[in-house]
Amino acid sequence: MVAPSRILVVRNDKLGDFMLALPALALLKQRLPDVHIGVVVPHYTREMAEACPWINEVIVDPGGSLGNWHAYQAMIRKIHQGKYDAVLTLFSTTRIGFALRAARIPERLAPATKVAQYFYNHRLVQRRSQSIKPEFAYNCDLVRHFLSLHGVEVSGEMPAGPYLQFPDAEMDSSHLRLAQVLGVDRRTQWVFVHPGSGGSASNLTLAQYAELIIRLSLPPQARIVVTAGPTERPLAESLRQMLRLSGVDVLVYHSTVGLRRFALNIASASVFIGGSTGPLHIAGALDVPTAAFYPRGRVTSALRWQTLNRPERRLAFAPPEPAAEDDMSAIDLGSAATVISGMLARTVPR
Repeated sequence: MVAPSRILVVRNDKLGDFMLALPALALLKQRLPDVHIGVVVPHYTREMAEACPWINEVIVDPGGSLGNWHAYQAMIRKIHQGKYDAVLTLFSTTRIGFALRAARIPERLAPATKVAQYFYNHRLVQRRSQSIKPEFAYNCDLVRHFLSLHGVEVSGEMPAGPYLQFPDAEMDSSHLRLAQVLGVDRRTQWVFVHPGSGGSASNLTLAQYAELIIRLSLPPQARIVVTAGPTERPLAESLRQMLRLSGVDVLVYHSTVGLRRFALNIASASVFIGGSTGPLHIAGALDVPTAAFYPRGRVTSALRWQTLNRPERRLAFAPPEPAAEDDMSAIDLGSAATVISGMLARTVPR
């Protein structure tokens, strides 16, 4: 089977899921360097897709149900006009499966799961719900299966990261601008704490984040920066007020000018602390050191949603047995603070 020249990749769910698709896109481009790669993503991950060097075209999924018929039909037309030879759907729904079949893409590959698989003429049994490997590994397995169908040999190793990079000049400019916004010296070592969550997994409470911050041992030049997405400022301000009552002063960075700018600022962090959510996975893709808090459940575990940074830059904490899988109060924050402080002490400021 001749390798296609135009391939569409679909990852149209949450931000963190898209970030964990980057190794699969890198693998596809590595093995087929001349291929044109398009992606289907939701609007709110578009900026990250546009920042990816392996992507040639971004198609926005308008989302919603089939009741959003005009926008849905427009997406199908856009896909059809792209004249794609093949599509790899990393996460499929009936809605997207129908759209890809209606767009008349000849070769359609997806995980063999639920009703959606019947819209595809190639399927791979993965049983992702068993969560025996990271999400990014499942994505790469799908790409390897696709390549094998076309006689392209590929090893079990992923391409090396970082999977998200920005030009040095843009990084320097962003770093200086953030220092000015926060009112601190640009040589300050920033520890980002992101208490917000997309809601897909249990997270620490604000009181727990406050306790963790109080217990951290910070170098003299380090400052805590509580980060917030466009709708999360009240959460960040509540955490700041909580800490002030304990005599701890922190900075707040409220991201309002787009995901790319937020990612550039995350790249300046010495350590990124948060739950299993999109900004954490941006930090991992940038190879920023991370300290993440996960439930112990099989489908929400630290293994399944492992970040993309190097192992020595990756910390994960979860409720111990015999506590309930989602009992985040069972996590020993004192021990976690000690380990995170050790990571911070080894981190060289930007």
